[in-house]
Amino acid sequence: MVISSTVPRVVFNLRVLADKYFGTRPLVVGRSDCLLPIAVRVDAGTAVGPDRLVNTVAGHDMFGGDLIIVDFGTATTFDVVDSDGAYIGGSIAPGVNLSLEALHQAAAALPHVDISKPQRVIGTNTVACMQSGVFWGYVGLVREICDRIKAEHGRPMKVISTGGLAPLFQQSAHLFDAFEDELTMHGLTVIHQFNKEI
Repeated sequence: MVISSTVPRVVFNLRVLADKYFGTRPLVVGRSDCLLPIAVRVDAGTAVGPDRLVNTVAGHDMFGGDLIIVDFGTATTFDVVDSDGAYIGGSIAPGVNLSLEALHQAAAALPHVDISKPQRVIGTNTVACMQSGVFWGYVGLVREICDRIKAEHGRPMKVISTGGLAPLFQQSAHLFDAFEDELTMHGLTVIHQFNKEI
């Protein structure tokens, strides 16, 4: 069993479950006894989220190096994978749904809306305006951050999308070279196999 979570209570509960029902001690990504097949080259003392490490491992295994992995989760993360597969940093922006919820919570007159690709950029009602602002705002955010990462990296890079809302953005504006729905699961299997072979 292998676990990746940024929530300590979830990790604890899954470790108890693994011990009680499966009689095994799980690997926990981010702990010292769970080795990774990639290097992590960030500032000393920096803790990198296990989800980001797992996606890096999967991305390198599936696509090689020089990648930007854009994960549309609670946060929208941009993980940079070097040519040798090392995780070398990235960016974190608020997640799409988090942004919509913040609009709803902070402005009493704005309703809760679900994200979708609007028919037009110019909304003619409140819901359409919010959907347009968030959708096209995130298209612009993704494009700009990826362009700046590519410029800093100085080599051609592939951009891979994953996460719950990735399919929605995959269909617009040619932002990504590929979409991988099971990227995180693939990374967990690669890490588990790597530790099994050591």
